[in-house]
Amino acid sequence: MLKDNFNELYYLIVIARERSFTRAAAKLGVSQSALSHAIRGLEERLGIRLLTRTTRSVAPTEAGELLINNLSPKFDEIENDLVSLMEMRDAIAGNIRITAGEHAMESTVWPLLKPFLAAYPDVRIELTIDNTLTDIVSSRFDAGIRLGEQVAKDMIAVRIGPDWRMVVVGSPAYFEKYGKPQTPHDLQNHNCINMRLPTMGGVYTWEFSQHGREVKVKVEGQLIFNNLPSRIDAAISGFGLALVPEDAAEKAVAAGKLEKVLENWSEPFPGYYLYYPSRKQHTAAFARLIDALRYKG
Repeated sequence: MLKDNFNELYYLIVIARERSFTRAAAKLGVSQSALSHAIRGLEERLGIRLLTRTTRSVAPTEAGELLINNLSPKFDEIENDLVSLMEMRDAIAGNIRITAGEHAMESTVWPLLKPFLAAYPDVRIELTIDNTLTDIVSSRFDAGIRLGEQVAKDMIAVRIGPDWRMVVVGSPAYFEKYGKPQTPHDLQNHNCINMRLPTMGGVYTWEFSQHGREVKVKVEGQLIFNNLPSRIDAAISGFGLALVPEDAAEKAVAAGKLEKVLENWSEPFPGYYLYYPSRKQHTAAFARLIDALRYKG
């Protein structure tokens, strides 16, 4: 019954406050005849007169007064709740949940989030490091961050980082003992530090490209890891060669702990993207986050 009468009940309150069908109709944005018809229908369904009408004025009956006095605070409470909700939408505040891979978080996301968090102290961000291709909708994340080629076609994608490339690295001691590979296929004769894929559980096949030519090589070795820092540390320690993001190995290369090989087979590709399911109804905080992360290079 409430669902059928909800609009009419609100109309009744406005009419009682305005003491006029004409003024109430103007305030509600409906015609006077439609308003009169709605109130008449409400009275018929309830089986009781709610308003006394004269040519000059309108006033609640005793039953109407009782109903209006009971309903008015509830409608005011609903209106206040809706106003608060709209204020929350417009405020730079609230919670945002993001999932990202390990390298994306360290190389791109976290450096960009530091100034954002300092600028908007009322925004709370939950960061989940997950190298799998998480379904952000079912997992109730506001956004995810992945390589462009991994973003589903029904998602909105915003680029947040520059191009980067994967490189093969090894320690000087390893190269002195085993020599340096000259082509990707030479890696099959080397001890390689492998990566376990988080999605399918298999071992990553190393991928290379040169002048548009793509080569995939299945390598073998003593070690398999599912995280990046361990692969880099194992390479520094001389346990073999690792294929890693170039920026992640920069410090070790600059310090002489690692050397890069097969660089002419390591072409750059588009970097990371923020992705989310819809352009509509974003909070102000999420809109500012998109602007803060958007790649400006």
